[in-house]
Amino acid sequence: MTAYELLVEPLGYGFMVRALAATVIAAAVCAVLSCWLVLIGWSLMGDAVSHAVLPGVVLAYVLGAPFALGAVVFGFLAVALIGVIRDTSRVKEDAAIGIVFTTLFALGLVLISVTPSQTDLNHIVFGNLLGVGRADLGQIAVLGAVALTALLLKRRDFTLYAFDPVHAHAIGLDPRLLGASLLGLLALTCVVALQVVGVVLVVAMLIIPGATAHLLTDRFGRMLVIAPAVSVGAAVVGLYLSYHLDTASGAMVVLVQGAVFLPAYLFGPHGALAGRIAAGRRRARTRG
Repeated sequence: MTAYELLVEPLGYGFMVRALAATVIAAAVCAVLSCWLVLIGWSLMGDAVSHAVLPGVVLAYVLGAPFALGAVVFGFLAVALIGVIRDTSRVKEDAAIGIVFTTLFALGLVLISVTPSQTDLNHIVFGNLLGVGRADLGQIAVLGAVALTALLLKRRDFTLYAFDPVHAHAIGLDPRLLGASLLGLLALTCVVALQVVGVVLVVAMLIIPGATAHLLTDRFGRMLVIAPAVSVGAAVVGLYLSYHLDTASGAMVVLVQGAVFLPAYLFGPHGALAGRIAAGRRRARTRG
């Protein structure tokens, strides 16, 4: 089989075209948001919200409401519960996050098990990339466009909040509102990625691209370009590999993202080897 056939053959199937479009949209939106999550230190929060939205999505399905509505409600509920536990007890934030997201995730699994449905709701947990329909793709496109537009329009405010919330407050911005807005966009982005990789792997798409870009550049503007470029490229390669190797599509997308992170971690300008080389040079200058 020629390289041309390897690239073109999958596009002859409608489900692969829809899967490719959904993957690209989800990868781009998650990657842009991941830049702020990595800088603020919200990796655990991304994990918490991505898992905590599960019962909201299931309840929205039961009530016939939009998935995004249920996800946003439970996303904010998770954040509120984490804050209450942290502020009213001796439990630290990381433990509070673990308690809340595992409990809400378990609630979602229980709701899935008792909810009568003509469709398999387990795809919310594990993803069903190759099962993306026209309506699903439309929802992913609309929610992805809303989240991406909001992130780009408010990127300066969000960036200032990430680097210096005190200064943001001094110039008239509301750090609480900015933080709440980011959390709302996080919940919305989780819905975009749910159909692609499922709840379990959403956090990888929300963290790996930003972490990879952070190892490659010091400038945040460049991060906003590198992260989605890396994420979208890895998503396309992962989807093609899953087709030709007959493997799980969502998992392969995340696996390729992890494979891209490894050389950035080892050989990037701010990677492990670069740090050791710089430290060696400093020691040599000190001795000299």
